[in-house]
Amino acid sequence: MQYRRLGHSGLQVSELSLGSWVTYANQVNVKAAKEMLALAMDSGVNFFDNAEVYASGESEEVMGEAIKALKWPRLNYIVSTKFYWGLTEPDAKAVTVNRKNTLNRKYLMQAIDGSLKRMNLDFIDLVYCHRPDALTPIEETVHAMSDMITQGKALYWGTSEWSADEIRAAWSIADRHHLHKPLMEQPQYNLFHRKRVEHEYARLCEDIGLGLTTWSPLASGLLTGKYRNGVPKGSRGARKDMGFLVKGLTDDAKNSAVTRLEVLAEELDCTMGQLAIAWAAHNPRVSTVITGASKIEQLRDNLAAADVIAKLTPDVMAAIDEITASLAD
Repeated sequence: MQYRRLGHSGLQVSELSLGSWVTYANQVNVKAAKEMLALAMDSGVNFFDNAEVYASGESEEVMGEAIKALKWPRLNYIVSTKFYWGLTEPDAKAVTVNRKNTLNRKYLMQAIDGSLKRMNLDFIDLVYCHRPDALTPIEETVHAMSDMITQGKALYWGTSEWSADEIRAAWSIADRHHLHKPLMEQPQYNLFHRKRVEHEYARLCEDIGLGLTTWSPLASGLLTGKYRNGVPKGSRGARKDMGFLVKGLTDDAKNSAVTRLEVLAEELDCTMGQLAIAWAAHNPRVSTVITGASKIEQLRDNLAAADVIAKLTPDVMAAIDEITASLAD
């Protein structure tokens, strides 16, 4: 496992990291989380990604309990969370204004306290604005995120799925007012979803040293080849709450491309999934690729992608592009 600086900071993150979306609290309990976190750490992973909204806060609780049980020195690991969507209230009639789909100061300052409590931590290393909020002035959001750091509740802040213009506006406001600047962006990045990372953010990476902690390297499992014959039982696409993914997962052209990519994977002596993860990590602007797993065998297989990165020669990268570039958005 190699380590890379997170953007323009001095913080070093493992090139592959472990996330908890969909899995923690839904498919992975505290015992399983402890086993997978331990395997990841033993493999060199030092960054573990989460979000307030994952499993309505229960994902943070599972990760927090597992980390506490492992008794790791706090300096050895990096954890994140993300804010915007808010938490679902047990009472369906509860007023949700200032609780959901916002980045206003009231919500953010209470959201960080909730995450700290659920994860049983004194501070969270990386905090993200999970989506942009068109109804809250960016100045208000920037001040609130900067204050989290000043108060010692977080160490660095960034964004997730913001446009380049929104990120630059936030950075400029922070620079002008001598506030803590957004350091990183967490975008989707894989062989079929790449233009934002490779084009839209390119100038930001050069100009302000934006770091990228990318997610969905397997395109929700499409790049493993499991959806070529429909949606298999027990897969992510079979979940009721993931129904919006099915159309993309069963796309004929993309699944045909995966079949062609498997030939390359065999030549490199790796799985299709490992090839896809390694491809994302091969981009020098990517600080870390966030992987996910519901079983320890799956995690072990994903982490082996670290050994494939060096095999991606210019010729191999060109062959991958020939197969996938025309299908990418």
